[in-house]
Amino acid sequence: MAAGTLLYAQSGGVTAVINATASAVIQAGRRHGLRVLAGRNGILGVLREQLIDTTPLPASTVKALAHTPGGAFGSCRYKLKSLDADRAKYERLIEVFKAHDVRYFLYNGGNDSADTSLKVSQIAAEFGYPLTCVGVPKTVDNDLAVTDTCPGFGSAAKYTAVSVREAALDVAAMADTSTKVFVYEAMGRHAGWLAAAGGLAGRTDDEAPHLILFPERAYDEAAFLAKVREVVERVGYCVVVASEGIRTADGTFVADAGAGKDAFGHTQLGGVASLLAARVKDALGYKVHWTLPDYLQRSARHLASETDLKQAIAVGTAAVDYAVKGRNAVMPVIKRIKDRPYRWTIEPAHLSDIANHERTMPDDFIREDGYGITDAARRYLEPLIRGEAPPPYGRDGVPKYARIDASYVDKRLASYAP
Repeated sequence: MAAGTLLYAQSGGVTAVINATASAVIQAGRRHGLRVLAGRNGILGVLREQLIDTTPLPASTVKALAHTPGGAFGSCRYKLKSLDADRAKYERLIEVFKAHDVRYFLYNGGNDSADTSLKVSQIAAEFGYPLTCVGVPKTVDNDLAVTDTCPGFGSAAKYTAVSVREAALDVAAMADTSTKVFVYEAMGRHAGWLAAAGGLAGRTDDEAPHLILFPERAYDEAAFLAKVREVVERVGYCVVVASEGIRTADGTFVADAGAGKDAFGHTQLGGVASLLAARVKDALGYKVHWTLPDYLQRSARHLASETDLKQAIAVGTAAVDYAVKGRNAVMPVIKRIKDRPYRWTIEPAHLSDIANHERTMPDDFIREDGYGITDAARRYLEPLIRGEAPPPYGRDGVPKYARIDASYVDKRLASYAP
């Protein structure tokens, strides 16, 4: 049995399956005889010494986390700066670890979380504190380097593909006398993975989505409007999937809301779908509808991908195994072995190869005209949305999700406000 305490925390935007990873971490920790704590609201909870003791949680509740969306222990958008710039905060983390005999730290998140995990491992080494840090992958943006895919993406991709197909049937039914153009906005600041997933809704040029707008291709309004007109005249209606992060040739975000930066220093984007819809209506005169799924695409546990769920559980289990074996500053990543039939495995990758790296759509995944996906993209995407894993439903007709009654450990340090 391993000695010491394992501390797990969730970071950034949550997903439909991040709690499945949490469930796997707690169960694996228990098998290793570890006490498992969870930071309340990510790294902020660790800094504030707001640590939830998962020991009292019944096995049934821990298991039910696997079909519960959201972040059971709370998440945060809070980026620690360099070791020099935020040294006091890193030293505070070490104090908290020491106070509660934390020997294993697992941070479940995306690019910024991988960076935090790496820096925490470095400060622990500097202080000579025996801490093993493991980053755990998660992001619907699917933009982490090294890993074949990111847990959370497959379910959001499935939601996107299904929603686009269903909405397209609605538009097709009404197009003769009503809506001619429908714009669906997908998450994706710099990478068009979710927008690309919308392409799985159809296969031919006349099937929706007819146009996909990627951040990897410069947005040209005149060319876009000409494409919309061409599709409407040929098909009778046009369905567009647009990534929130599309930019003009000079790099300006089309949907820059002018609202400054978020907690991670990212430009705060507004709704690109509404802007595109307005331009289509003004320039072409078509009746237009648009939608911004926003949180719906990342929280739709009822439409989760079975593949995604299995991978979310696998990375959580592997993260604990790596930690107790002393594999410091690594992340369990998914390696694709084969497309058809789909085969994958979990391998460790060093956090230095992941932190602050961003994986965008490969050129051969985007159609030559820039408005659709290729067969290569389909081969990559289709296995990730395959299979269904619905949550249990109650007699009231809505899903039965787990609820965590937080039991905090006693604080041993002075109060701290980061």
